[in-house]
Amino acid sequence: MSSGRNLTRAEEQIMQALWKLEKAFLRELVEALPAPRPHQNTVATILKILVEKEFVGIEVFGRMHRYYPLISKEAYSKSTIKNIVKSYFEGSFSNAVSFMVKENNLSVEDLELLLKELKKQGR
Repeated sequence: MSSGRNLTRAEEQIMQALWKLEKAFLRELVEALPAPRPHQNTVATILKILVEKEFVGIEVFGRMHRYYPLISKEAYSKSTIKNIVKSYFEGSFSNAVSFMVKENNLSVEDLELLLKELKKQGR
């Protein structure tokens, strides 16, 4: 992430829609947002911030702007997870995983399946 900053919930919601659409004009982006949809002017303002933060690029077609993500969902997720682990789990991924198991967000079966998958990918 070029800016190294996290996104607000509103910014993240717009990025989620943009990652799905890949490229979108303002109206298409507003339509892709879950209800209750924010006003088009609100979305335009948030897009302006996302452009300044270097998360979103613009293609100009006359008076129309088409927006596209400059960062992949995977790269953002990776960075966000690293920040969460650093901030809340003393940088330890095993602390984060054991917390998820304790909170029942991840069952032992899920954990075993995950380990099998990771072992497959590691080969």
